[in-house]
Amino acid sequence: MKTATKFSLEVQPVLPKRLSGLEELANDLYYSWDRQVRNLFFRLDRELWESCRHNPKVFLRRVSQQRLEKALEDRGFLEAYHQQLSVYNTYHREGMRTGIEHILDPKTDLIAYFCAEFGFHESFPIYSGGLGILAGDHCKAASDLALPFVAIGLLYRKGYFTQTIDKYGKQLAHYPTIRFDDLPITPTRDSHGKEVYIKIELSGREVRLKAWQAKAGHIRLYLLDSDLAENHEQDRSITYQLYGGDNSTRIKQEIVLGIGGVKLLRELGLKPTVWHINEGHAAFQVFERCREAVSMGMNFDAAIELIASGTVFTTHTPVPAGHDVFDKALFLSFFHNYSENLGIGEEQLFSLGNFPGDEDSFNMTALALRGSRFHNGVSRIHGSVASKMQSYVWSQISSEENPISYVTNGVHLSTFLAREWVNLFDMRFSDWRNELLNEQYWQHIDEIPDIRFWSVRQELKTVMFRYVSSKASFQHRRNGVNENAVARIISHLQASESDTLVLGFARRFATYKRATLLFSYPQRLARILSNPEHPVILIFAGKAHPNDQPGQQLIQQIHDFSMRPEFLGKILLLEGHDLALSRKLVAGVDVWINNPEHPLEASGTSGEKAGINGVLNLSVLDGWWAEGFNGENGWAITPQGSDSDAVQRDKEEAKELLDILEYEILPEYFDRDHQGYPPRWVKRSKASMKSLIPHYSAQRMVMDYVHKFYGPAKNQHKRLLDHQARPAAELAQWKKKVRELWSGVSMQLAHEIPTEIKYDEILSLNVLAFLNGLSHDDVVVECLFGQEDEHGRFKLNKCHKLSPEQQEESDQETFSMTLNLDSAGMQYYKIRMYPYHSLLSHPFELGFLIWL
Repeated sequence: MKTATKFSLEVQPVLPKRLSGLEELANDLYYSWDRQVRNLFFRLDRELWESCRHNPKVFLRRVSQQRLEKALEDRGFLEAYHQQLSVYNTYHREGMRTGIEHILDPKTDLIAYFCAEFGFHESFPIYSGGLGILAGDHCKAASDLALPFVAIGLLYRKGYFTQTIDKYGKQLAHYPTIRFDDLPITPTRDSHGKEVYIKIELSGREVRLKAWQAKAGHIRLYLLDSDLAENHEQDRSITYQLYGGDNSTRIKQEIVLGIGGVKLLRELGLKPTVWHINEGHAAFQVFERCREAVSMGMNFDAAIELIASGTVFTTHTPVPAGHDVFDKALFLSFFHNYSENLGIGEEQLFSLGNFPGDEDSFNMTALALRGSRFHNGVSRIHGSVASKMQSYVWSQISSEENPISYVTNGVHLSTFLAREWVNLFDMRFSDWRNELLNEQYWQHIDEIPDIRFWSVRQELKTVMFRYVSSKASFQHRRNGVNENAVARIISHLQASESDTLVLGFARRFATYKRATLLFSYPQRLARILSNPEHPVILIFAGKAHPNDQPGQQLIQQIHDFSMRPEFLGKILLLEGHDLALSRKLVAGVDVWINNPEHPLEASGTSGEKAGINGVLNLSVLDGWWAEGFNGENGWAITPQGSDSDAVQRDKEEAKELLDILEYEILPEYFDRDHQGYPPRWVKRSKASMKSLIPHYSAQRMVMDYVHKFYGPAKNQHKRLLDHQARPAAELAQWKKKVRELWSGVSMQLAHEIPTEIKYDEILSLNVLAFLNGLSHDDVVVECLFGQEDEHGRFKLNKCHKLSPEQQEESDQETFSMTLNLDSAGMQYYKIRMYPYHSLLSHPFELGFLIWL
C-alpha cells in the first residue's frame, strides 16, 4: 500500500493593528538582548514560543488568531506591550554615549567590523561558538553605545550544525536548511529601492552575491549570499555551511567575506574610517582596498601603508588550527591576476602571507598583521602569547615590545544576566544600566540581604533544572534508554533538589580545553559525587567540530562515564549546546569549571557569563581569569607551566582541581547558618558579581577598542590621507630605504664606559653609529636603565634618548647623553638603535632594532 503524502500548510494570522509593533520588534535583533521583548511572545503562547525555538518571526506566522484577539482584551499584556514599545523607541532615540564624541564623530566616522560568524541569538543560527558570540556581543555593545558601526558577514544556508548524541556517545552532525524567511533579515536595497547585488571574480568566473541586512538596535549587519540561480553550482554552495567543506571552499568563503564585503560597502556608498578584521578570515579585504588605492594612482607600497593605517586586527586563538593556511598553488589559482591589478609580482603578493617554517603556504593571520597597524589579543596572557607567536613579523623586536597589544574580552550584560537579577536590580538600583562601568557603584550588591540573594540563586537553579531535565529526558528516551534509567538520570534535577551543588562545563570540545581532566582520578571523583550528605552533580555540554576526531572522542568518553552505574544521574552530558542552553547553564549552576592547557585559553568568556550571575569560577589561571581572579570571587588552579611534562602536568592540575572541590568548595557550600543558606558562599558569590560586572562587560570591551584602537586608527589614517595621501607615499618610500640599508647599520661605543661612579658624578655616554646611508633623523638611539631580578632578568626603569651631535654629513654619526643618576646601588643599562619616522603608527612597526 502506498504511503500517503503529508503536505504542510501554514495558516498565518492577521496581526491586529493595535499589536503591529510586534512585527517591528520581531525584525530587530534588539530582541536578542532584551528579555522583556522576548517575554511578550512568551506570554502570548508559551508552548509555541518553545516549539519555534524562540524565533519571533516564525512565532508571528504561527500564533493563533484567537490568541492575538484575546491579547487585545488582556490589560496586563497590553500594558507590558506598550511599555516595551516605549522602551524600544527611547533606546532608538538615544544618541552616542557621552565621552566618545571627541574620539569618533557619528557624522563622519564609521567602523566596519568584519567577521565570519555572528552569534546574536539561537533563532539566527549563523554562528558556531565563542568567536561568533563574541562578535554578536561586540555588535550589541556598539549598539548600546550608539557607535557609528556596521558589521559584515556571510549568510549561511545551513549555518554550522545542530548536534545530537546517540546512545553510544557518538556526536551526530545535522545540517538543516535555514529558511531566510524565518530570519530577522531583509534584502539590502539601494537609494532607488532596488535589491543590492555585487560581483566578484573567482578563478576567472564571475560570481554574483546578494546582500541582506539585519537591524540590531542602532547598527546594521550586512550579510552576503552566493546561493543564486545564476551562479555555477559550486559557487552557489560557497555560503552553505559555516566552516564547512575543504580548503578550496574556505578560501572562497574568505574571498567573499573580505573582497565581497569591501565591494558591498562601496556599493552602499558607505565610507569606513576604521576597518576591524575580527580574526584572519576577512583579511583579503586588505587586497581589495589596496587595489582601489592603486586604481586611483598610488603605488602598492604607499597603498598598503594607507590601508593598514586605518585597520585593526584581532586574533582570537593561540591554537594553530585557528589560523587559516592555504597552499601556495591554491592561493595563486585565485589571485594570480590580482597581483597585476596591484602592480606587483605574484611572489610579492604571496609574501604578505609568508610564515616562517612553511614557505609554501599563505597564512591569513600573517596577511592580517601586515595589512593592519593596530593588533590585539583578547586577554593579557593571550596578548603576550600572540606577541611571541607572531614575532616573525617584527623579527628584531622582543615580544614584550612588538606592536601586538590586548583587549580582554567581555560579555553583553543584558544578554546573559538572568531575568531574575534584572528584576531585582530594577527594584533596588533603578539606574544600574547607566553604571555598568562604575566599579564603586556595584558595591551596592552588598546591600542585598544575603537570604534574598541566595533565594535568587536557588530560583535560577530551579529554572535550569526544569530546562535541563526536559532536554536530558528527551535525549535519552530518543536513544532508547529505559524509563527507570531515565528517572535515575534526572533524579537530581528536581526543585526539591536545589540544595545539590551543581558544577558546569559547557564549551567547545577541543583537546586543549581538557574536558575530561576531572576524570583523571575516577574513584576519587565517584566518592565526591556519591556523598548523600553533600550531593553534587556535574553537567557537560558542547560541540566538537565535525572534522575534530579527538574532540569527538572527548564527548564519547564523557558519555561513557555518565552511563556508568556510579555516575548515573551524577554526570549529565547534554546535546545541542546553543545560546538558549548556554543562558540557562551560566545562570543556574553553582560552579563553572574551566581547565584549559595554559596558556592556550585566549579568553574564555563563558566563565564571565557565569560570574556576572553569581556563579563561582573554578578555573586554571589562564585567559580572562588570570586577570579577573582576586582571591575572593572564586577559586584558581595554578598552571604547572607549559615546559613541564604534559602527563605529569595534567595529573598535578587534576589533583589540585579535586582538592579545591573536596576541601574548599564542598565545605563552604554546605556550611549553612540557622536560616539555611551558606554565608561564606553568598559572600564569595557577591564578590564575583561586584568584580566582574564593571570589568568584564562588552561595553567595557568596546570602550577599550574605541580608546586604544578605533580612535588612534582613525587619526593615523587621516594623517596618511592628507594632501592626496602624500604622507603615505613618504612613509612607504622611507620604509623602502630603511629595508634596503638596515643590514649595513651598526654602532659601537665612542669611548670606554666606567664600571663605577660616585653618586654625585655625571655619566656620559657617546655612541658611534654607522648608518650606511641613513641619516641621524632616521634613527633613535636609546639607553635603557634598569635592575636585575632574582632570575637575572633585566627590568626596565627608565629609558633615555641619546642626541645626535652636530657634524658634517657622514655615514658615521655620534649620539651622546649625560645623566645625573638619582639613585645609588647596582644598576644595569642597555643601548639600542632602531629606525624611526614621525608617521609610524608604532615605533617598532618596521621590526628593525640592534643592540650595542
